[in-house]
Amino acid sequence: MPHKSVCVYCGSRPGAMPAYAEHARSLGQLLAAEDWQLVYGAGDVGLMGEVARAAQAAGGDTFGVIPAHLIALEVGKADLTRYVVTETMHERKKVMFMNANAVVVLPGGAGSLDELFEVMTWAQLGLHAKPILILNTEGYWDPLLRLIEHVIDQGFADRSLAGLIQVADTPEHAMAQLRAALA
Repeated sequence: MPHKSVCVYCGSRPGAMPAYAEHARSLGQLLAAEDWQLVYGAGDVGLMGEVARAAQAAGGDTFGVIPAHLIALEVGKADLTRYVVTETMHERKKVMFMNANAVVVLPGGAGSLDELFEVMTWAQLGLHAKPILILNTEGYWDPLLRLIEHVIDQGFADRSLAGLIQVADTPEHAMAQLRAALA
């Protein structure tokens, strides 16, 4: 990869609070300003569309990956720097992860949770050491962070599980953490 590349997992819906879209746009702009490639699910809806359009508008490099069966539903954004169509969701996730130096998770639903827990599990098993960061816009991920603590407290994971993720409250804080982790 010619420069740093950040995989962003996020919702295909805008969510209930305007701050979610604001943070998605800001992160897209900041990635472009840093000359870092955005890797994401190639949709043009919800937070996915927000982060990608903002990165593009700021002159950023965008790499989208979408399975064929979601092109209509997620409005596949074919005007990206790179646009890859896969056969399955598993291939999508693999291509996205393999083309990134780090992962940032914005607010999202079941798909974002699936992606987060997959990369956390891989890290827990020692399959990668890429930074995993949660952008906790307006405390969106607070219940998840409490659940992770509960899993640890109940003896189903070591304390190290919580250390696999970093938490940022703003896109600027996320970028500072990414700069430090990827230096």
